[in-house]
Amino acid sequence: MKTIAVIPARMGSSRFPGKPLAMILGRTMIEHIYRRVSMSKSLEATYIATCDEEIKQAAQNFGAPVIMTANTHERASDRVAEATAQIDADLIVMVQGDEPMTHPKMIDTAVAPFKDDLQLDCVNLVKSIDNEADFYSTNTIKVIMNQSGDALYMSRQPIPTLNKLGFEHTLAHKQVCIIPFRRATLIDYSRLPPTPLEKLESVDMLRLLEHGYRVKMVKTEFDTQAVDTEDDLIRVAKLMESDLLIASY
Repeated sequence: MKTIAVIPARMGSSRFPGKPLAMILGRTMIEHIYRRVSMSKSLEATYIATCDEEIKQAAQNFGAPVIMTANTHERASDRVAEATAQIDADLIVMVQGDEPMTHPKMIDTAVAPFKDDLQLDCVNLVKSIDNEADFYSTNTIKVIMNQSGDALYMSRQPIPTLNKLGFEHTLAHKQVCIIPFRRATLIDYSRLPPTPLEKLESVDMLRLLEHGYRVKMVKTEFDTQAVDTEDDLIRVAKLMESDLLIASY
């Protein structure tokens, strides 16, 4: 299967405007993501999709191919669908432009299930939540799964309900935004009408779930931290000081 990655990025984040170009240890966040994603052995190419000239210029400066898209997209998945409309690929891996701690092996893990399951529509990585503050944060997308590991629901609210023993005894998981789509599913996504829960929660994957698509959750053991706020940026910079992957790029 021909597999590519697309990193959607825009300057107009409501919680942290301009964050793709925020600096982390001497490089912009978008450069960290691009270089780390490009190391995956599962990928034939990696692109940045944006509607902003500032991001385009920054990306071209560090050698990344850029696809310009409309500035009207509410969902990153719609931006990726537009960007890949004319690209020949069987799997398209969306890596959100606020995941600077992405490890290339996470890409490999996310795409592996497609080799054995021809009916699979979409995969998301998932990680256990070990920090109670993250559990309550609306910036953390929590995931509820069935016994087969498929997503039942995703929410910015703290789910599941804490049991009487407290957070440390609760099986809470978060979405990690490395999301491979089968090409046909991504095309369908862009054509499906947005759904009520998708809009309420502001979570891309709910559009697929509400329309009856299967989203398989695959666990990753890599610790990551998305950047949604300036405080997250400070936290990530400290975490990445000891990141051995940085030395390879």
